[in-house]
Amino acid sequence: MRIRATVAAVSALSGALALSALAAPAAQAEEPAASVASYRAAVAKIRQAAQAESGSQRAGARYDLDVTFSNFKIAKAIKVGTTNHVATNVSYTLTHGADVDITADDFITDPIIYRGSHTSPEARLLGNKPAKCTVTSATTANCKGTIDVYPGAAAHELINSNAGTWHAAAEATAFNGQDPAGENYDDSKVGYKGQDGLGTTLVQRHSKLTVDASPEPVKKNKTITITGKLSRANWEDNKYHGYVSQPVNLQFRKKNSDTYTTVKTIKTNATGNLKTTVKATEDGYFRYVFAGTTTTPAANATGDFVDVQ
Repeated sequence: MRIRATVAAVSALSGALALSALAAPAAQAEEPAASVASYRAAVAKIRQAAQAESGSQRAGARYDLDVTFSNFKIAKAIKVGTTNHVATNVSYTLTHGADVDITADDFITDPIIYRGSHTSPEARLLGNKPAKCTVTSATTANCKGTIDVYPGAAAHELINSNAGTWHAAAEATAFNGQDPAGENYDDSKVGYKGQDGLGTTLVQRHSKLTVDASPEPVKKNKTITITGKLSRANWEDNKYHGYVSQPVNLQFRKKNSDTYTTVKTIKTNATGNLKTTVKATEDGYFRYVFAGTTTTPAANATGDFVDVQ
């Protein structure tokens, strides 16, 4: 199970420094008792305990926080390559009871996406920093956060089978002055609420598509060969590999036109390569177009100009 360690929050102290003085008296605020990582790690443990509960049996001592989440908005798809960090904005509405102080320094809320079961996910992703909430009434707030993805050998957050539909959830934790790094930390005074079923998004293996038409120039009505390749990110070896047996459209655009027209549809071979022939009748651009799948986004090759003489 690949679930990001909560200590990742240490790398994003900006915007979350208010958490660093959570449990310290005002006079001692310059020497915080706990770090951002301590609070994020504590949230992870509380989440795990809450999700382990069955029926009336409680696995954790924390109490149920009076909050709910709605209006969860996230991109329809998150395209992830082999190396670059990907950050996706998320927004949602948080509704809470009158006794919940969401403006407290030690109140934390996060958006989450997960693959598989909410209680036992095969993978889970969240943001580097807690979401920021803007109060809109005595009991509601608009919250904005991110989902941060780090592909690559070092992070190894994703494997290829993770591509596809992910589900959305959100959580909130009120520490109420409890310092998770302190000797007197009392979990029973900490409130927590997690809510799943808030929406879905696609996490996809980024795709690339190329095209090459030859020979150039070519005499009118002579045959030209159009080659190319459709590849996609492999999250396990951090390289791009051919996407096999996928339908791809060959399209043509006249020299002075803005519109492409599909000439034919062919499939990639066992290595993701494309090859077909057409007759050259006039100057214009050829390109390959891939419509995309659940696991892999659509891709258009940049048109290759053919000079017909």
